[in-house]
Amino acid sequence: MFLPRDLSGAGRTAWRSALAAMADAGLDHVGSADHVSFHTGWGIDGIVHATALASMEPRLDAAIGVYLLPLRHPVPVARALVTMAEALAPRAVEFGVGVGGEDRHEVEITGIDPSTRGRRCDESLAIVRLALSGERFDFAGEFYDLRNVRIAPAPPVPVRVVVGGRAPAALRRAGRHGDGWLGVWSTPERFAERVAAVEQAAADAGRATPVGGWHHGLQVWVGVGPGGKEPLARAIEGMYRLPFERFERFSPWGTPARIAEALWPYVEAGCRSFSVSAQAERWTEAIDGLGEVRRLLRREAATAP
Repeated sequence: MFLPRDLSGAGRTAWRSALAAMADAGLDHVGSADHVSFHTGWGIDGIVHATALASMEPRLDAAIGVYLLPLRHPVPVARALVTMAEALAPRAVEFGVGVGGEDRHEVEITGIDPSTRGRRCDESLAIVRLALSGERFDFAGEFYDLRNVRIAPAPPVPVRVVVGGRAPAALRRAGRHGDGWLGVWSTPERFAERVAAVEQAAADAGRATPVGGWHHGLQVWVGVGPGGKEPLARAIEGMYRLPFERFERFSPWGTPARIAEALWPYVEAGCRSFSVSAQAERWTEAIDGLGEVRRLLRREAATAP
């Protein structure tokens, strides 16, 4: 679960309370978004934020999604991930990567040509994966020419890398460089098709199945409770500056049972984790409701063929 949006500026005391409630509800990890300057100037550094949040609650793993990797140099990013993994060990860190693009100006102000962000992401992912091995390496590409690089030690617990994006190039990127794919705004049918495309891209590149198997996930917004639609719509429209109707069919709301019913087809399509932005009239209701959604999904999974 991502930290409830109405707590974004509330400070450490409120954050600790929310994180403890998330762990008490049985949730697995705390999530963090990543933006440099999105639309109105809003932003958050995903690695810094996720490390801070997970450090406050030792029962929660950390997930970043999606980190705008093309806007940063990959070697310092790899160092930051190792530092994060060392600080949180033995808990898990999931590093979700994307190219951004919803706000072209956000890319431009970092000095990056938006038209290159996909190719930059490919190179940066390859470099980050090499750096996380702890071994010395060289790299020669279109954007980076690196010699005698080593980021040591390797993370004490391997960092799981998942790659977001819906375009064919993003699916190929996930297959070549990721331990899984991270979807968003997708029907279950399209989710299954994209999972198959990712795994085919990995096979075409001669990659073996990641250790522990593929870990495909879905980012999703939900509105918890009978009045959940209103705060859900308000949060989505505030974030994306587009009408809620554009997102409604991908964003379930209502009782936990109704939300779990809407999410279950994604599990059948190959989804193994949900990164959820849960909205409700009160943040406590959002957390408790999402904990019930998790219990319902796991109960269904335990009895599924």
